[in-house]
Amino acid sequence: MRRDHPLFISTDRWSAGPDFRPERRRTPQPRLFAVQEPEKTRCEPEPMQNGEAMSPDAQDSRGAPGDEESQAAVPSAPPLPQEPQACPRPKLVFHTQLAHGSPTGRIHGFTNVRELYAKIAEVFNISASEILFCTLNSHKVDMQKLLGGQIGLEDFIFAHVRGETKEVEVVKTEDALGLTITDNGAGYAFIKRIKEGSTIDRIKTVCVGDHIEAINDQSIVGCRHYEVAKMLKEQPRGTPFTLRLVEPKKAFDMIGQRTRAPKSSEGKMVSGKETLRLRSKGSATLEEIPNEFEDKAIKKVDDLLESYMGIRDLELATTIVEAGKNKKNPDDFAEALDSVLGDFGFPDVFLFDVWGAMGDVKNGRF
Repeated sequence: MRRDHPLFISTDRWSAGPDFRPERRRTPQPRLFAVQEPEKTRCEPEPMQNGEAMSPDAQDSRGAPGDEESQAAVPSAPPLPQEPQACPRPKLVFHTQLAHGSPTGRIHGFTNVRELYAKIAEVFNISASEILFCTLNSHKVDMQKLLGGQIGLEDFIFAHVRGETKEVEVVKTEDALGLTITDNGAGYAFIKRIKEGSTIDRIKTVCVGDHIEAINDQSIVGCRHYEVAKMLKEQPRGTPFTLRLVEPKKAFDMIGQRTRAPKSSEGKMVSGKETLRLRSKGSATLEEIPNEFEDKAIKKVDDLLESYMGIRDLELATTIVEAGKNKKNPDDFAEALDSVLGDFGFPDVFLFDVWGAMGDVKNGRF
């Protein structure tokens, strides 16, 4: 077939013909691929250009010095946003002293009562087992100021440590001894209230704040307040029994006092809009001060705990109110309470009284 035939196709594509133009040949352009750089840590300085952080693509596009043609071929990517720096949580620092007198210490980093006692003990170079209980904003054995499950952010903590040990013989002349028991959350039960005119009230050496260490030489260290109250209730009438008590160490201006715990304003936070809530299980949390309903309901439930079980415990009362405040009926309340406080075995009559008291508070009848 002739070359000038219209169907002729040349297989010699590189043969030099009249239309061959060497300068028209284009060299293949390199294809761009994204290369994943190793992840940088926050501590590594980012490359900067005109005061702004550069992306890896922008850095690659710069090429070697003087290679302007290469730089023009690859457009630079916009600057990558910088990662925000992690903001550390504020450290809550509390001031503390030993109640009988000491320099002021600073503590932080505790999440429950046992850790709180350990921090105080570390500051003052004592054993944590020496601490009987703590009060807030008062060095006196004042049960109104007793540290329970909440600490105001501006509260000053006073630690009451072991003082003298004493033994007293008690004979029950009636069913109730007239004692109200609480505990410090770390294994020590102590006397929170003495009923006027009761059996215990007639024994003048027994005081509010005394730690009950043993009953008839049986140690009760590590027992909860309700267990100690039950043991005392089970002591037979007319039969003497012995209490071994440890009183808080007193400063000179406190010797000879025998304080009683009034009922009003118990557990009220002195200052601050938030409190540090200490829990027996789990971590401490920052919470708002209880509202008016919760405050009244907690105090009423605490009164019922004293009436039915001979104990006072604001943390326990708070947990009970939290379990019941959003429940629609007593059955749901009893089920919720059993799930969190089943070990206490509250009697049904107590649960109904608590439910009724919370309803009265909610409806403004208190």
